[in-house]
Amino acid sequence: MADRIAFQGELGAYSHEAVAKARPDAIPVPCTTFEDAFTAVREGRADMAMLPVENTTYGRVADIHRLLPESGMHIVDEAFIRVRIALMAMPGQTLSDIRHVRAHLVLIPQASAFLDAHGITSEPAADSAGAAAAIAQSAEMGVGALASAVAADIHGLEILARDIEDQGHNTTRFLLMSPKADMSRRGDTIITTFVFEVRNIPAALYKAMGGFATNGVNMTKLESYMVGGAFTATQFYADVEGHPDDPALARALEELSFFTNRLDILGVYPAAAKRD
Repeated sequence: MADRIAFQGELGAYSHEAVAKARPDAIPVPCTTFEDAFTAVREGRADMAMLPVENTTYGRVADIHRLLPESGMHIVDEAFIRVRIALMAMPGQTLSDIRHVRAHLVLIPQASAFLDAHGITSEPAADSAGAAAAIAQSAEMGVGALASAVAADIHGLEILARDIEDQGHNTTRFLLMSPKADMSRRGDTIITTFVFEVRNIPAALYKAMGGFATNGVNMTKLESYMVGGAFTATQFYADVEGHPDDPALARALEELSFFTNRLDILGVYPAAAKRD
């Protein structure tokens, strides 16, 4: 039986594309919010969840680093989706007929140059593919949606402009989450993702990171964010190359534990080809 994978958004969302890329035979399960996607897995309506974590243009996806440790789920794979933004509207219109568009708050700034050049105003929607679906359902004229070309096909809209993103490298990274951890070595390069909270002592972060440098472990990402509304309770999200059973990474994680109040491994999974 094919896996059911929950994602935030309507059919045709970029998250839907990530599901299709990571697991071509999976059954997509649209959800309203990130939390709903996790709930769908916990309640048995889905087997896994696909979540966006960062974009090369916009940066980190808001709240996602808080949600990942709290989800009780494990990262088992990653996918990189090239964000190609299309402007779509009800059939029979031209680009000059469109004076206003709707899209997810994250997507609008990624096409700001195009919108400004054509004098098109914008407003945020809960979901880009959902904005496309709403226009199709209401047959609203003079208004467009910014979304993927897949959304236009699914909802019967006409694409008036393609590839309008400001940056040619515009890519979003997604993480595939499962209730069951998979620690097997499924690729040549393994990524280990973990979160930790440093102890509130002088030079704690410097000392915590020292183990990775001295053991030759390549850290590809380190981001901080506050937890619990306290300025002193800073938590960090990190990606490193290697498996926790590798001697070098094992030593680095052991040294890290001396300077942390909390250390949780979120997942061990193969590096996607597009990571390079």
